[in-house]
Amino acid sequence: MHNTVFSLKEVHFSYLGKFPALVAVDIDIKPGEKISIIGANGSGKSTLLHLLDGLIFADRGILSFCGKELNEKNFNDVEFSRNFRRKVGFVFQNPDVQLFCPTVKEDIVFGPLQLGLAKEQMHRRLEKLVTILGIQDLLNRSPNQLSIGEKRKAALASTLIIEPEILILDEPTAGLDPQTSRHIIDLLIEENISGKTIITSTHDLHIVEEISDLVYVFSSDKKIVKYGEPEGILNDTALLKANNLVHIHSHRHKDKVHVHPHVHLDHHEGEH
Repeated sequence: MHNTVFSLKEVHFSYLGKFPALVAVDIDIKPGEKISIIGANGSGKSTLLHLLDGLIFADRGILSFCGKELNEKNFNDVEFSRNFRRKVGFVFQNPDVQLFCPTVKEDIVFGPLQLGLAKEQMHRRLEKLVTILGIQDLLNRSPNQLSIGEKRKAALASTLIIEPEILILDEPTAGLDPQTSRHIIDLLIEENISGKTIITSTHDLHIVEEISDLVYVFSSDKKIVKYGEPEGILNDTALLKANNLVHIHSHRHKDKVHVHPHVHLDHHEGEH
């Protein structure tokens, strides 16, 4: 395998040519790494992931995959495109984007069928994922009947069944209860141990240490303001405050005002 799966050099992207979404981004991602992208809403996290998945293309700069540039011309090459889609799996922030078939089972097997996977192999993979994710009872249901957590599991299964080498996830635990979040985090760790490269954008700083070898922090200027190992990033309170990743909570106690920073929680809405 190439010594980098993704390499970005001075990558810029703007919507409609006038709304900057990424500015001068430099990142190198090696095979088997766990990478987290953190930043406030609108800092460019999802845009970056869409670029990595070949859903949009850079305005300026070079973005390459295993040494070959990711651009429209190369994606028009059927062999390159098919190879890329076999190797790179994307889990969208909104699972409804991925779930469009009448039943969950049809959604999960849609990708392998499109890629020409043998039916026997596809069914073996399906059985394995059903057991791992505990979704047997969902297979014959319509995606419209599922909870957000069930939809995320179904969307994850529809990506994992392709057995990609690189897994890209946009806010995989957003809106989930703690138990479902734990299940997904454990699954990502297992996938990484098996050799997969894991790239995750998240608001939830609680999961960053477990799912990251390196963390990239994006600012409201759509730039990387810092990157490093998770412990150093998470302990840099000034950095997190400056980039709206913690908020200040004050309360009065015995006629004194106490101020405490709190990390943003996305998926523990039912937890106290």
